[in-house]
Amino acid sequence: MTILGITLSAAVIWLIAAAVFGVIEALTLGLTTIWFAGGAIAASIAAMAGASLPVQAVVFLALSILLLYFTRPLAKKKLKVGSEKTNVDALVGKKALITVAIPPMGTGQAKVDGLIWTAAAKESRQPIEAGTTVTIDRIEGVKLIVTPSDL
Repeated sequence: MTILGITLSAAVIWLIAAAVFGVIEALTLGLTTIWFAGGAIAASIAAMAGASLPVQAVVFLALSILLLYFTRPLAKKKLKVGSEKTNVDALVGKKALITVAIPPMGTGQAKVDGLIWTAAAKESRQPIEAGTTVTIDRIEGVKLIVTPSDL
């Protein structure tokens, strides 16, 4: 193929495509186009080995799809892409003080780090009296899920 008077082999074109996919990935960080860069590199190797253009295209598509399907979930989990940690996550495991009693199957209030939160017992049938120190097990929306602490 000739572009601007320069003759490029299929292998070079695939390497340019891989570079473009790499740049797009660097700009978006979506863990999507990086796998197509891998497919383009494999297609470039196929071109260097003398494979025809249809074979190169099949190698590109097959490897890109396989990489996307099998490795993206692992990479996404490992890199924690798309999950944004907040300061609320830091509350899990902390102690809080119940300021308004939590009745069975109901909610009360708890104070943690100077802020008042709606709170519910992890064991929903268990009441927790005001003045009890609790441990925050998790957060559901804007509600603390707590268990009484053993101090």
